[in-house]
Amino acid sequence: MKFTVFQESRKGGRQYNQDRYGYSYSRDALLLVVADGMGGHLHGEVAAQITVELLSDQFQKKATPIIHNPNEFLHDALLRCHDAIYNYAIAHHLIEVPRTTIVACIIQDGIVYWAHVGDSRFYLIRNGQTIAQTRDHSKVRKLVDAGLITEEEALHHAEKNKIYNCLGGSLLPEIEIGGKVSLNDSDAILLCTDGFWGCLNAEEINHFLSSFPVLFSVPQLMDRAELRGGANSDNLTALAINWHDNYEFGDTEAFVSTQNLDINTISTHIDDQSFMTAPEISEDDIEKAIAEIQAAINKYSK
Repeated sequence: MKFTVFQESRKGGRQYNQDRYGYSYSRDALLLVVADGMGGHLHGEVAAQITVELLSDQFQKKATPIIHNPNEFLHDALLRCHDAIYNYAIAHHLIEVPRTTIVACIIQDGIVYWAHVGDSRFYLIRNGQTIAQTRDHSKVRKLVDAGLITEEEALHHAEKNKIYNCLGGSLLPEIEIGGKVSLNDSDAILLCTDGFWGCLNAEEINHFLSSFPVLFSVPQLMDRAELRGGANSDNLTALAINWHDNYEFGDTEAFVSTQNLDINTISTHIDDQSFMTAPEISEDDIEKAIAEIQAAINKYSK
């Protein structure tokens, strides 16, 4: 496999960043994942962190060096993440179960498979066209699909952030599986949270990701989204790749070739965000939360 990768997360106008993201790859398979935590501080982050770390853990265990059934893997791994979040809440006597959206994809044999829960999105863009895109599990998306409001009206709707499907919470998630689609050279794949796509229109996303490499296009789109979001903007996160058939990018960490990777080696890159320093959160609280999350992940790491 050959691909160029770029990932970035900003807290926007919020006090904390509850988004989490990362990617892992073996010689023959690649996992991308983005999660948008919901709930009070040290709760939304917990759900998102458990999800990204546990999904990556499952990939590390089952990419040998391919995932033998990507759709089944994504479905089962996301259910495992949901259970881990729920049991974390029970074990720590939380009044409310932490929740998170999730979007993830696997690429192997030149084919992409994806799954999502909530309103974090997957895009596959080729030659100025969106070849595939997830449909948000939100009230506003239902209104658009029913023809009651337009796509433009949806961007500014008062309830645009209300979703009916997530990991965590008291209800089982409805995991929507997408794919499979064969990739072409220079295709762009974007995974992002609603703080990113919610301030951009479809034409902008198509144009930038088709016209420029992700190393340039995603930061430009991030700047636009953050500026438009203003002082009260949401956290915004994007993880994107360009897929390459025969392209050699040169000496940069952004370009990855797995050609010479050992069959038993997995490389994992999860964002190293802490739980954000804030006056009411001590270092002891942060260390305790990290330890508790790791314990939850270990329990479901099989």
